[in-house]
Formats: sequence, structure tokens, C-alpha cells
Amino acid sequence: MAMTGLALCGFLVVHLAGNLLLFAGAEAYNAYAHKLHDNEDLLHVAETGLALIFLVHLFLAFKLSAENRIARGRGYAENQTKRQNLIINVRPELWMLLTGLGLLSYMILHLADFTLELRDLSHYEGLEPFDKAVSLLHDPISIVGYLVGFAFLFAHLSHGISSAFQSLGLNHPKYNACIKWGGLAFAGALALGNMSLVVWAMGQ
Repeated sequence: MAMTGLALCGFLVVHLAGNLLLFAGAEAYNAYAHKLHDNEDLLHVAETGLALIFLVHLFLAFKLSAENRIARGRGYAENQTKRQNLIINVRPELWMLLTGLGLLSYMILHLADFTLELRDLSHYEGLEPFDKAVSLLHDPISIVGYLVGFAFLFAHLSHGISSAFQSLGLNHPKYNACIKWGGLAFAGALALGNMSLVVWAMGQ
């Protein structure tokens, strides 16, 4: 779970780095996009590998969630509040599962827009990659879906990074705080970096 999660984080960094070329203008971004698609066979291999890593991560998420419920013999641990007998779920597994599902919804929208072209966006056909990206990021559904999705990304990684290090045994009282805050900084940088693209495109 930790290894597939960190592998996906590596992809997110590379993906964001490429998308940040939007700030450099149409020529730089178009050159990057065309070069990326020059070797279709290699691209398909990379996409297949990425999809497999993601599916394994998703499978393990549901598997571990089910195993944890069985091990406890009840639902997620609950904290009872004295006020109005409210029940608050605080288990990190539930947090990760819910934020992960929110992130999955964003990914489906993103793939429908840019890769699978499942939505009725025929008026964007024939556009260069830069113009298509900017135009898609003007779509109201994409704007809301992407901004909410990046919020889920931050929420998921804010706990996921430190959890991954702990799962791999790379934790120690001396530097656990650094791992925690480093994970938050990493999650924040990824989320804000992606959000900045949407905000920038809206102003174009």
C-alpha cells in the first residue's frame, strides 16, 4: 500500500511539472505535449503500468479496510460526545477511504476530459494542446470538479505520506515531526500547484 502510494506520488510530481509549462506559454506547452505523444507505444506502456499501480493501490485500500472492520468485530472506532450524543468517526482508515474515493471521482472526470474524451466537448476538437487545456479549464464542471478534487488530494496525502513512511518502517521519534510536516508541505505544494493552473486558466 505504501509503495504503490509513493509511486503514485512520484507520478503526480512529474505530471504537475509538465502541466506547469502552461505558464510558459503555448509554444513550450505544445512542444512538451507533442513530444510526449511522439512515441505512442512507449506512452501506452507507461499508461498501462500507471493504471496497474493505481488499481493495486485501490484494491489494497478496500482489502485493508475490510480486514480492519473484521478484526475489530464492529465498525470504525467511534468517539461519543456528550453533546447531543453525536458520534464522530475518527479512524484514519475511514479518512483515507473517503478522501480516496473523492480523489477517484476527480480522476474519472480528468480522464473523461483529457484522455478518454467521454464528455461532449466536440467544440474543442482540432485545438492545439495548450488551447485545449485552457479551454477545458474554462468549463464550469471542470473548474468545480478539479478544485474540489485537488482539495481531496491534499486531504488524502496529508495523512497518506506519513502513514506510508510508518508502514515502511521509516519512522522514529526523532524525525516523525519532520515527516509529518514534510508530508503536509508536499501535499500542500501538489494541491496548490494544480489549483493555480485552474485559477490561471480562468483568467486567460
